[in-house]
Parts: sequence; C-alpha cells; structure tokens
Amino acid sequence: MAPDTTLDSRASWGRLGLSLLISLIGNVGMWAIIVILPAVQAEFGVDRADASIPYTLTMIGFAAGNFLIGRAVDRWGMAPCLAGSAVLMALAYGAAAFAPSLATLSALQLLIGFGTATSFGPLIADVSQWFLKRRGIAVAIIASGNYLSGAIWPLILADILAGPGWRTAYLVIAATTFAVMLPATWLLRKPLPDGALQASESAAALKAREAGLSPKTLTWLLAAAGIGCCVAMSMPQVHIVAYCTDLGYGPAVGAEMLSLMLMGGVASRLVSGLLADRLGGVLTLLIGSTLQMLALILYLPTTGLTSLYLVSLVFGLSQGGIVPSYAIIVREYLPAREAGARVGFVIMATILGMALGGWLSGLIYDLTGSYRWAFINGIAFNALNVAIMVTILLRSRPRSPRLAQPA
Repeated sequence: MAPDTTLDSRASWGRLGLSLLISLIGNVGMWAIIVILPAVQAEFGVDRADASIPYTLTMIGFAAGNFLIGRAVDRWGMAPCLAGSAVLMALAYGAAAFAPSLATLSALQLLIGFGTATSFGPLIADVSQWFLKRRGIAVAIIASGNYLSGAIWPLILADILAGPGWRTAYLVIAATTFAVMLPATWLLRKPLPDGALQASESAAALKAREAGLSPKTLTWLLAAAGIGCCVAMSMPQVHIVAYCTDLGYGPAVGAEMLSLMLMGGVASRLVSGLLADRLGGVLTLLIGSTLQMLALILYLPTTGLTSLYLVSLVFGLSQGGIVPSYAIIVREYLPAREAGARVGFVIMATILGMALGGWLSGLIYDLTGSYRWAFINGIAFNALNVAIMVTILLRSRPRSPRLAQPA
C-alpha cells in the first residue's frame, strides 16, 4: 500500500477510534488510586504522605512502563504488548482488593502502574505512526482517552466507595479490564506498512535538519521540561479530593471536581492538537504550560465551593494539551522507527514528575498543615518548565544563511 493511502486514511481513523476505547479502560490505573486515597488513609491509619505512597509507586511503574513497553512495541508491535498488560492489570487489581497492608497495596500499585502505561505513551506512539498531516489532532484524541478515563471512572468509583468500599471497586476494575480490554487488543494486530513508515521517517529527518538542536539534546531538554510541568500538574490532580475533604466539602465533591478538571483537559487536548497541526508542538506546549502556571496561581486565594469548581475547570482547560505536545515534538523531529522508545522516554519523565509532585505535595501538607505551599511549589516548578520551553523554541529556529556563515 502506498504511503499516501495509508497515512491519515480511513483505516488510520478506525484504528484511532479503537485505541481510544482501549485507552478509556486501560488508563483507569492512573485515577483509581487518587479516588480511594482518603479511604486508604482512614483504613490503614497513616498520615497523608504515607497514604500517597501507593500513588507514587503507581506513577513510578507507569513511568517505567512507558519507556520499557514503548521499546517493546517498537520491536514486537502494539497488540501483544496490550494483551500482556491487560492480563497483568486484571490480576494486580484483583490481588490489591485483598491487600492486608499499605505495603502490599503499594507493591501491587507498582504493577498496576506498569500495565497502565501501555494505554498511554506506547498507544500514543502507535497512533502517531498512522498519521502525518493530521498527527496533532490524532495524538490529541488518543491522549484524551487518559483524561476521559479520569473523568468517567471517579464518578463510577465514588458510588461504589459510598457503598461496598474501595476493595469492591478494585474488583469491578479487574473484571472490566479482563473482559473488555483484552479482546479489543486483537483488532490492533495489523502493522504499519513499510512505505508509510518511510514517509514519516523522511518528514522527521527534514524537520531535524532545519532545527538547531541535536536529537539527544532535544530529548533531554524535553524530559527536564516534562518533570517541571508535571510536578506542577500533580498538585491539583492528585490532591484535589483530599483538598476538598480538608475544606469540609467531602470526597464526593472532590471526585466531581476532578472529573470537571479532566473534562476541561479533554477539550484542551483537542484544541491543542488542532493548534499543533498549525503552530507545531513546541509553541503549543509553551502556550499550555504558561496557562497552567496562571491557573495554579488562581488556586491560592480560592476556598469557596463555586470558585473551586471554576478554578478547577480553568486548570483543566489550561493544562490538558501539555503532555500530548511532548509526543508531537518527538514525532516531528525524531526517527519514526524509534517512536515507541523516544515518546516513552519523554513520557516517563513527565510521569516521574507526577510521582514526585504527588509525594512532595503530601509531604509539604504534613509539614505545614495546608496545601498553600504545595501550590507555590507547583508554580515554581512550572516556571522552570516555561524557561526550558522558551529555550527550545529559540534554539530550534532555523538559522538564516547569513547568520550561519563564519565571521
């Protein structure tokens, strides 16, 4: 099949739709532990920092999975990696439902995070291979599966938490993962034709020659920026349920606020995808990161219920397109045959930032008795991210022939 009939084709959009369904289920691993955090803290009688350890280990597993499974996808393809992850997640959720201690739950969350990763970075990289002209919006759509999952599942789990409890909620997730996600992976077994892969390689090579940064330098700068933005991003996303509980509004309100935030993130990701197709990934990421920092500042004076809902929506609308933009930048500048590993590495850095930020915010809360300094910490890390992205934007501009001549 010729490249021009494969990339951006009807088959490409069909694969994107199926991948989005899988993403809705597979990404629950990122959000379930956030929703059950207050219940886990109460059951095991620990402080907020210790109760955040299962989340931190989830994100560490998620980070490692994005890189390692991304490399595996480059070698063996998407379908077998997704199938293995579905089985792993179902078994880990089932075992976690009977965890006798926080340590056991934390260890199982590490496995859950590793399996969940397949539905994020590696799946984004796989979808990006099937698009060229519409890569920005395609990546935005598949990345939105993560936020749609975060918007839908907390509402489902909140009802279960109000009744049977978090252990039953985990059994429901285990059954859903095995019964729905596993069969769907079979339909993704078709590989990308070599001609289409070569077309993507050629486009990336041309873009790289125009830039002033080597692939290695760009990769590491993106990783550093990813840590900065996601330490900032994790403060509201990880602790909003606990924050609302502390303010006296209860975990159900916090779950609703998280869902509203993530639905705003879905809209943000779609708009950012459209922008990336016009402006490129670097400028799109810089815009999103700057808006995220402004939204974090709005949290500082806000404690009223209505205003918290509004600020959470603003935060979601600001930051949703940031992480997908990293994948777009990687695919714009770096070899297509290394997409899984390269995207996975940068996504791994963003998730490590989420893990660090989730734990650090809990620690700051325990030391200060409030989340105010945790928000300030997030703003500082976000400023670091903005500085790095400005540097990349300036350095990646093509030099004019006049400036390129020796003095």
